[in-house]
Amino acid sequence: MSKVFIFFADGLEEIEGLTVVDMMRRAGIDISIVSMNGTLKITGSHNIEIGADMLLKDVRSQDGDMFVLPGGLPGTNHLADSPELAHILTEANAAGKYVAAICAAPSVLGGLGLLSGKNATCYPGFEDRLSGANCCTSNVVVDGNIITSRGMGTAIDFSAQLIALLTDAQKAHTLKQSIMFNYQPM
Repeated sequence: MSKVFIFFADGLEEIEGLTVVDMMRRAGIDISIVSMNGTLKITGSHNIEIGADMLLKDVRSQDGDMFVLPGGLPGTNHLADSPELAHILTEANAAGKYVAAICAAPSVLGGLGLLSGKNATCYPGFEDRLSGANCCTSNVVVDGNIITSRGMGTAIDFSAQLIALLTDAQKAHTLKQSIMFNYQPM
């Protein structure tokens, strides 16, 4: 079974983080919410309190298959300011493990040089922070082991793509249908 770590910092965009957690758990994927702030309580950018599963100090890159960064401000800034997270992401990338970010968070990957020569996307206006990337406007961009997405409006597509990479496309499609992603009233 795949192991996923998602990193929550105070000020994260709740939809981007919680959609990934919810959909992965529905898909039967082992995902842990990692607190960046030293306590198991994180407060999102819209004052929603979220309980974490573990602390950053307990994460090792060798223990995960995928590492996910939700966006939001100032959450993305807290992610970018963490040398511990930078070390984990750099090691994971070097090992060819999946590294994913949505909204403003691809700027963290850009700051680490992980997007150099890669196709990537982000929230409009953050393109200049994707150092070395070929910026795209697709909802979700997969380039090798790097997955990026545009923002909270693309959180379901982003989550489904992550699930497809860890399991298969049919499982992701079925999950999207079960949550009425393309629901058309009669």
